Amino acid sequence: MKKIWVLAVLVAGLLVGAGTGAGPARADNVLSNSGFETGTLSGWSCSGGGSVVSTPVRTGKYALAGGVTAGDSGQCTQTVGVRPSTAYTLSAWVRGNYVYLGVTGGASTWSPASSSYTKLTLSFTTAAGQTSAQIFLHGWYGAGAYNADDVELDGPGNPQPGVPSAPATLRLGEVTDRSIALSWDAASGPVTGYRVYEGPDVRATVTGTGATLSGLAACTTHSYTVAAYNDVGESAKSGPVSGTTGGCADTGLPKHALIGYLHASFANGSGYVRMADVPDAWDIIDLAFGEPTSVTSGDIRFDRCPASECPNVESEEEFTAAIRAKQAKGKKVLISIGGQNGQVQLTSAGARDAFVRSVSAIIDRYGLDGLDVDFEGHSLSLNSGDTDFRNPTTPVIVNLISALKTLKAKYGEKFVLTMAPETFFVQVGYQFYGGAGGADNRTGAYLPVIHAMRDALTVLHVQDYNSGPVTGLDGRYHQMGDSDFHIAMTDMIKAGFTVANTGHTFPGLRPEQIAIGLPAAVSAGNGHTAPAQVQQAVNCLAKGQGCGSYTLRGGTSPAIRGLMTWSINWDRYFKWEFMNSHEPFLNALP
Repeated sequence: MKKIWVLAVLVAGLLVGAGTGAGPARADNVLSNSGFETGTLSGWSCSGGGSVVSTPVRTGKYALAGGVTAGDSGQCTQTVGVRPSTAYTLSAWVRGNYVYLGVTGGASTWSPASSSYTKLTLSFTTAAGQTSAQIFLHGWYGAGAYNADDVELDGPGNPQPGVPSAPATLRLGEVTDRSIALSWDAASGPVTGYRVYEGPDVRATVTGTGATLSGLAACTTHSYTVAAYNDVGESAKSGPVSGTTGGCADTGLPKHALIGYLHASFANGSGYVRMADVPDAWDIIDLAFGEPTSVTSGDIRFDRCPASECPNVESEEEFTAAIRAKQAKGKKVLISIGGQNGQVQLTSAGARDAFVRSVSAIIDRYGLDGLDVDFEGHSLSLNSGDTDFRNPTTPVIVNLISALKTLKAKYGEKFVLTMAPETFFVQVGYQFYGGAGGADNRTGAYLPVIHAMRDALTVLHVQDYNSGPVTGLDGRYHQMGDSDFHIAMTDMIKAGFTVANTGHTFPGLRPEQIAIGLPAAVSAGNGHTAPAQVQQAVNCLAKGQGCGSYTLRGGTSPAIRGLMTWSINWDRYFKWEFMNSHEPFLNALP
């Protein structure tokens, strides 16, 4: 579970988007105070003490000076109205060390060190329902101040005359096992009716400001938008809202769970812990690790720790009996596949089928409750052009999804499925998506797997450690090691987010599917967070308390599942600090 963050994706290979849609109806600069000639930051929001200066400037009297520090990239942003499915061109003149220009959640470009003004330009096309875009400029941590001048966003900034405005505040109403009710605020202008969309498909057409979508399957997630229409045309779509029908299977987990990895096949410097000696505070125990016979074989083997490395290892019979004893107390024991050294690439149908057979054999051998997917390193990546996480085409992605669906179907609704991706494979997909031409084709590569399995997924616990800075939904970079990072990263999973420049939005997960992944101690991984900071993050996410300056985009999550740690062994080595701090805290949550 200790891995390498590929910083190059943020420094040397930022994505440059190339819009391919039709040109804008007219070329207007829709940014306000684009040359900073008001002598103020009016229209802009800047972190790190950004300011307006009179020298050096490119044109006029003033320019921007970004407030870069060792802990702040000096980001300045402006949010403007845009038309859906429309091409725009963004440009700026910049100088300084490592200056970045882009659209939050979309295309970006950058300039290396320059002592004179250099023009950055990129193009992008807005998504089908997009009505706003946030433009950003920033430098790099500790690289010194940067300057920017004459920033332009060329394209239409106003809707077509006569078309209604987009409906506002789309919200969920009553949700049952088979239906989801929606309501929204009326659009302005002459309105004939409203169309309810799920993706590109119209699911309902109504004249009022509400609709009930019925005939849905139990425990399925749906994401909807709404557009108003009249004889002139159709409005932009509303922002999306997601809902999940009821009727989900009860896997027997407590409302708030403590989840830990047990070094079952190695000791890793922290010592071996016998299954019978794992305290009952741990609700899910992930056996680490099942690994392939070769990277592309799909043939997974689980070999228990040898006595030469783990002198106190128990016998096979004792190990199996201890698993049964844990299960009798309501605990779940899973096989975790992958890890830092277990690269798994299901490149073929044969590898997919071998994966299903071999994982089933491990589950059956020990009577396990399910599977944890901990694919790391180069296990998952996206082929160039594979830009729609909802319909992936890359074989290693498609085959993994197929294998997981087969295992779920085989073992039924009680099958526990968890995943432990790194932020690089999930939240970084907000800025960069590997199939869309990013610097690293692994960015966001877990998103199609999570999305395809969302209705079967028990818990997603992203590893909030061994991570570089990650841009949150607030447009700021967040760094691991404190409550702010866990709040921002977890909120992205709950709220959902646009996937880079693909034009698609990843819908958030249900709160009970979300846990926070943490190292148990400083020796277990970079980004260890003190217990008080962890609990501050959970209180923010569950109750809306102690959030600091961060505003939750996904709302509060009283049903958040809990905390995961790497690992039970490291926690035992450090006298059970993680367990003793967090188990009573989780139990006390409402």
